[in-house]
Amino acid sequence: MILCVRALEPVSDWEAVLDALDAISPLIEDGGDCTAFCDMRGTPARWIAHVREVVTIRCALGIGPNRFVARVAARQSRNCEDGSDPAAFVAPMPLNVLPIDAKTCERLHLLGIRSLGDLAALPHGPFVRRFGPESVRWHALARGIDDVPLVPRPRRTRVERTLFGEGSAPGEEALLFALRTLVARAVDDLVVLGKRASHIVLSLECENGDVHDIAVGIAHPTARESMLFDLIRAHLEGVRLEAAVEGLRLRIERMEGGASPLSLFSADDPDAEAVSLALARLEAAFGESAALRARVVEGYRPERRVIYERFSQLAAALNDGVLSQSATMQLRMFPEPQPLDVVVKNGAPHFVGTPPQAVIDYAGPWRIAEEWWSQSPLTRDDYDVMLDDGSLYRIAHRDDGWLLLGIYD
Repeated sequence: MILCVRALEPVSDWEAVLDALDAISPLIEDGGDCTAFCDMRGTPARWIAHVREVVTIRCALGIGPNRFVARVAARQSRNCEDGSDPAAFVAPMPLNVLPIDAKTCERLHLLGIRSLGDLAALPHGPFVRRFGPESVRWHALARGIDDVPLVPRPRRTRVERTLFGEGSAPGEEALLFALRTLVARAVDDLVVLGKRASHIVLSLECENGDVHDIAVGIAHPTARESMLFDLIRAHLEGVRLEAAVEGLRLRIERMEGGASPLSLFSADDPDAEAVSLALARLEAAFGESAALRARVVEGYRPERRVIYERFSQLAAALNDGVLSQSATMQLRMFPEPQPLDVVVKNGAPHFVGTPPQAVIDYAGPWRIAEEWWSQSPLTRDDYDVMLDDGSLYRIAHRDDGWLLLGIYD
């Protein structure tokens, strides 16, 4: 049986509610919209009493043989217990309890279908042929059938170690010595849990009352003491303290299970940990936007088909072999188009740049036109031009002049 917990009031910290439910069931699913599902064993009355004890917010509880029936039960504040017919239990409910859009609900209302019982009574084949593949699930839910299994959230585990009351660290050497001790203790906890750290927060508490929190995201999760120490140390290089440190607190807030994945043919691959350390040093010295990676997304304009984000998924790229594949020519779009001098001859680009370089070949134009659907309407013509030095550019012409959009690498 499944127990549904639905909040009846705004909740500022829903994660705290889920953590409380973790104390009474090992299988808790976050259903979204302040709704949770618990895998229940035993007497329903005892489970409901336990939930009322640990959850302090106002909430509706419902029990059913699956997630959907339990959600319906929570809406009605009654239970569909063993021996009850799920189809009869959900039959009086309106169509809006199903994942159906409002327009489809209106179509069903015009056909005289207003409740789940009405929907369940329709012949399955004709209904699916008329409303499409997604209606298979609607028809099953209307009959109280929900085969989607419970997807339990991982239990939140946080490793935290502190060093207080052992004097102060007025200089770099003393601070690093204390940090190495703290990291070693935290790694011992990771080994016991069989986990690898993926996000760390180091808090430095100074004698003047200042507290500096340093967040360290780890692209390649690890439990190696030397690697964790080097990453934290790299982030410390950009921190300036006005007083001696009298306390350290190290929290490993996100962890991953299992061992580090290895490739059979990885001899020539980049060292993921070495790259992660280099990126950490760049961010510490120049800020979080110093090292970015490009990611292709859907977009109508070429410059909107690429976004730049922090290089936090390096390990996945390395393990998937993305960085070790043979290189192909790629169009590298600039974050912002740059003004460009272009000499036009016979209606086509003839010289480009300052000093001007001859265009030995070109392709285009391609008309880019965005009108009423865009917040920033645009009309322009794009060209690919090859210059006499071998460079290949993507340029564009607008009413107000020419722009350099990107370079082919």
